[in-house]
Amino acid sequence: MSGRQKVLLVAVAVLLVALYVVAVAGRRDDPGDPGAGPGALARLGRGSGTVDPATVAVTCLPPAAEPATTADGVTLAFGTACRLRVADPGALRTLVLRGTTPFEVTARAPGDADVTVTDEVAPDADGPAVAKVAVDRETEVLLRCPGGGGCSVTLARS
Repeated sequence: MSGRQKVLLVAVAVLLVALYVVAVAGRRDDPGDPGAGPGALARLGRGSGTVDPATVAVTCLPPAAEPATTADGVTLAFGTACRLRVADPGALRTLVLRGTTPFEVTARAPGDADVTVTDEVAPDADGPAVAKVAVDRETEVLLRCPGGGGCSVTLARS
């Protein structure tokens, strides 16, 4: 082994020991504060998030009751179908739809893909039916109620 290789090996060993010491010294035994947020990691997620329900225009067939604003978002009750027009969010966002009844959602895939995606979701024992739609520009999303018996869907804030 040459002299340079020995120096490099020692330098890597010292670096590993230093990283171990920093990791052990930074360890916390308390459960932490879930309300404190992610701290410095928040910068990594900047520009991501969900679609603001206020930026979504709703047209339902047959005409249904006006959407109701709640603490969770905007709740729609409709019989057969609703067309949601999502305003351009300016970046990739997620439209979160939660329903107390089964529903079907159809939307165009984000980006330049010429693909339409359809999914049917239903509530289970763990909670409501949830559909997440990726949106990166002005988009139309179609909601259908299987069987036409009436659906209730919330455009959630998160």
